[in-house]
Amino acid sequence: MVLAALETVRDPELDEPITALGFVRACTVSADGDASVRLRLPTYFCAPNFAFLMVADAYDAVCAVEGVRRTEVVLEDHFAADAINGGVAARAGFARSFEGQARGELDELRAGFLRKAVLAGTDQVCRPLVRAGSTPERLAELTLGEAPAGRALDRLRRRRAELGLPAGDDAPLLIEPATGLPVGAGQVPLHLRRAHTTRVGVEANTGICRGMLRHRYADRGQGEEEL
Repeated sequence: MVLAALETVRDPELDEPITALGFVRACTVSADGDASVRLRLPTYFCAPNFAFLMVADAYDAVCAVEGVRRTEVVLEDHFAADAINGGVAARAGFARSFEGQARGELDELRAGFLRKAVLAGTDQVCRPLVRAGSTPERLAELTLGEAPAGRALDRLRRRRAELGLPAGDDAPLLIEPATGLPVGAGQVPLHLRRAHTTRVGVEANTGICRGMLRHRYADRGQGEEEL
């Protein structure tokens, strides 16, 4: 149950579950319901705001699991681990955890990465349609309900919903992630280029992070423990 909860926690930049990325080093629950999670990242200097989001989201996800009495989430091998772990445990928020160094909370950072996820997801859904011959005019007219069903479309719907963007069957397939406004036919080629570039960038960063993590912990093994 706890590991399943952690599968809902994503790296904000890579838009992939921390479990799939190998960021969960250990996950245990005692008979009394005390949950302990150990997290690790590809480098010692991973951005503290990204790290804070993942640790805080992991803490919230584990706390919500039925039967868990006490939650401990610890980020290991990170230069800001003490501030992050202490701040998350105290429910202090990012600004208080990094008092004097942070300007505010991380809501806009999270929203920015969600907008990138929407663009990358748009490319995943639209790329097959373009290969099949769909014109910019046709793509501008399509709704989510008319797009090919599948995991890519489901994921795009979820990311749009998280941003408060239209995600129902009658919503336009192509929208501007920052505004939710439909993309006109004349802007479709540029929009799709942006979407493809975003997707390629995210996937490249994901591959780099996986490789760095494997290299960093090669002598220790993967070390993940399932419940």
